[in-house]
Amino acid sequence: MNRKILPPRKSRPALRMIKLCYLFLLSGVLAVACTNQQKSKTNTLTEAVEPTANSGQMDCCSSGLPARPFLQAAGSAADSLQQQSDKQLEGMVFIPGGEFTMGGDSLWGRPDEFPHHQVKVNSFYMDEHEVTNAQFREFTDATGYVTTAERKPEWEEIKKQLPPGTPKPPDDALVAASLVFTPPNHSVPLSNATAWWSWVPGADWRHPEGPDSSIEGKDQYPVVQITWDDAMAYAAWAGKRLPTEAEWEYASRGGAKNTIYPWGNEPIEQGAVKANSWQGHFPNQNTANDRFLRAAPVKSFQPNGYGLYDMGGNVWEWCSDWYHADYYRQCAENGLVVNPQGPDSSFDPDEPFTKKRVTRGGSFLCSDQYCSGFRVAARMKTTFDTSLEHTGFRCVVSAE
Repeated sequence: MNRKILPPRKSRPALRMIKLCYLFLLSGVLAVACTNQQKSKTNTLTEAVEPTANSGQMDCCSSGLPARPFLQAAGSAADSLQQQSDKQLEGMVFIPGGEFTMGGDSLWGRPDEFPHHQVKVNSFYMDEHEVTNAQFREFTDATGYVTTAERKPEWEEIKKQLPPGTPKPPDDALVAASLVFTPPNHSVPLSNATAWWSWVPGADWRHPEGPDSSIEGKDQYPVVQITWDDAMAYAAWAGKRLPTEAEWEYASRGGAKNTIYPWGNEPIEQGAVKANSWQGHFPNQNTANDRFLRAAPVKSFQPNGYGLYDMGGNVWEWCSDWYHADYYRQCAENGLVVNPQGPDSSFDPDEPFTKKRVTRGGSFLCSDQYCSGFRVAARMKTTFDTSLEHTGFRCVVSAE
């Protein structure tokens, strides 16, 4: 079967912040984006402890990040640990380990979703839905953590991910900001994502659409404008970790085999509404048949076979893995791969100077017209220091 031809990957909506903002700089719209990699005192928890037995592979996923302090309740140390463990697994779903065929389907799959390869993952627990605004607020209130989008970028860090010789933008352009979806009122070529993304000073997780927006009354919406660094910090505080890409795809399949979507094989536009996605002509016309123009509250749609919500659509979700275009070929050469942790380094031939992590699941901007990102095998590559209005995360805990 011939594969359906989609726009080039770099035209997809979750492009890294550096690239987009550099394009904005060249066009004279704005300057540049990225993060302040300087360690802020407000981002350091006052205490750090060893991860609990249930926290899984914290040594390889949370290096250099603060761990959540133990909450010393009255009673024995064992009681305290049990209370910590109970809270840790609250709102999580048990995913039984097993083997599966990882990789794209023949209709929509992109080159970096192939070749198919056999993977085995151990049992784990996964958040039943994306981390919400309320949950993330609990973290920031407890720790004083300041997200990437709330910090002023540093040029010395930004230029490490840009081609040599890239000129420095004006100092007044290096301000705390993030990328916001700003749909045009007319059709535009899908090869230029700057037509629907804007670098907006004052946009952050509390103001996902810009400084005049708010998350008031949206406690149960997924937190967005979150970088990989932010997601890692939250996961370490919660005694959890980010899922590996293999764990994410395995869980998304919901125990089913050879299915294209978390809900089965029926195309998203057929039958009942299945997920929060784009309906209409992207990016200028959204009919909102799913009732949402942007993100939806968690658990607004039916869960998959494991009881996980929003594994397709709503917001993209960070995984722990580096992105490497050739990683699946490397896995296939090794036969059955057990608990793969991703490649040791990142490489994207489209943008070889950048370091990217994997995101999964698609978002409210995905459609079959554009990216079909809600497929169980669909992959996105995004720099670790990128925050966008349609990117969040969920966490896991190892069960073995």
